[in-house]
Amino acid sequence: MDFVAPSLDMAAVMPIVLVLGAAVVAVLVDAFAPPARRAGINVVLSLVALAVALGWIVGRAGTAVVSFNGAVVVDGVALFAQAAIVVFTALSVLLYTETRLDPAGDPFTPAGAALPGSELERVLTLQRVRQTEVYPLTLFASGGMMIFVAAGDLLTMFVALEVLSLPLYLLSSLSRRKRLLSQESGMKYFLLGAFASAFFLYGAALVYGATGSLTFAGIDAAVSGRVGAEPMLLVGMGLLAVGLLFKISAVPFQFWTPDVYQGAPTVVTGFMAAATKTAAFVALLRLFYVALGGLVADWTVLLWVVAAVTMLVGSVLALSQTDIKRMLAYSSIAHAGFLLVGMVAADTAGIASVLFYLLVYGLATIGAFAVVTLVRDAGGEATHLSAWAGLGRRSPLTAAAFALFLLSFAGIPLTSGFIAKLSVFAAAIDGGQAALVVIALVASAIAAFFYVRVIVLMFFSEPAPDGPTVGVPSAATAAVVAVAAVVTVLLGVIPGPVLELATTAAEFVR
Repeated sequence: MDFVAPSLDMAAVMPIVLVLGAAVVAVLVDAFAPPARRAGINVVLSLVALAVALGWIVGRAGTAVVSFNGAVVVDGVALFAQAAIVVFTALSVLLYTETRLDPAGDPFTPAGAALPGSELERVLTLQRVRQTEVYPLTLFASGGMMIFVAAGDLLTMFVALEVLSLPLYLLSSLSRRKRLLSQESGMKYFLLGAFASAFFLYGAALVYGATGSLTFAGIDAAVSGRVGAEPMLLVGMGLLAVGLLFKISAVPFQFWTPDVYQGAPTVVTGFMAAATKTAAFVALLRLFYVALGGLVADWTVLLWVVAAVTMLVGSVLALSQTDIKRMLAYSSIAHAGFLLVGMVAADTAGIASVLFYLLVYGLATIGAFAVVTLVRDAGGEATHLSAWAGLGRRSPLTAAAFALFLLSFAGIPLTSGFIAKLSVFAAAIDGGQAALVVIALVASAIAAFFYVRVIVLMFFSEPAPDGPTVGVPSAATAAVVAVAAVVTVLLGVIPGPVLELATTAAEFVR
């Protein structure tokens, strides 16, 4: 048998190589650079690598490549998602640099291995030692997400899932304040994530047993050539769905989300909520639309039920939350349900609506969590809702920015969130899912209540005399909030160009 060399199109994967290469260099910087210069070098390295990667992605717009023997598929959907992930990562890296808000320094503990409250931790805090490992960890997670959205087979998708997940488990445990809560969140995320990965791997084994292939094109060919679906294939599909539904925080796999969002450093929470959800949703789209397209009648029923329950559970449970980060966590769960509404449409319009929704939701989410870092008391971030009473009087700009992001989450007109929800609902109606849209409208009405409740609290309540203060952010944090706010308004008023871009990109290569 003659050996056939695999096709390796390095130009197609160069953005991934740039990000992962920068992560490796950042590790070397942490090992050999002087401690005082590590953070600055890693920030510049990360931002330059991400900027070059974004430029490369933009330059390849309109191209589609299947490479590495089908293991990597860089098509319009992958390029759109990779661009969004790179932007979210860059904004998060800028938030990592914030050192003005906390007297002890940046948002991260000086040593993740130090016991909370130990003498070592106290000494390192007094010495203002900075945690610089967060930069390579974030780049590794981002690189894994970029592979995840371009995976062309189940094995590559599983490896990418682990590459993006392991750094996030560590990042969730590195909060400078509330160390025990942060370590608990990281442990919960790790244990439940390990179970989800096991489900995914077992599902991949069953799908391989039923179809004889791990590539999405091979699975699609095997599934489409059969009259009926075998039980093994359906069970495998369900287990694969579990692994990915966990990552998007869909019910009933959402239990980790409130605890992890609350315990993780807030800047990491924003990164996870925006970038991880984008990567997981695009991977879910690729798996079901490409590999399991022949089972569309089966998986639309599954996702219909999951979407309905996720929207209602996320919206209803958010009503009872008194912590702003937990409220945003349940809001994230509800938005996962709204995104699934677009996915259930099972057509190109559904893909385009989901891509647009992921972009605008991610930007607003990073902006919202950036604002959360500004409201502080003696213990650090003041996340209890009572601390936000009268915020509009103490800091009108901060309150206005947060209100804008909440209105976008609620889907109020003239914000990008309204256009995003309108697009997924329209795609679902065109796809014959009007009943699901009715449920989505009910969930949206419920969700609007707790968003408006916070706005009323900020602008129409008296501030406590000894209440929290609003810190003066660095230029980087202020820029992130400003960019997120401006884009939220622009895409609510002039959404056409980005919607057209998402529609053009919404075509999977098999």
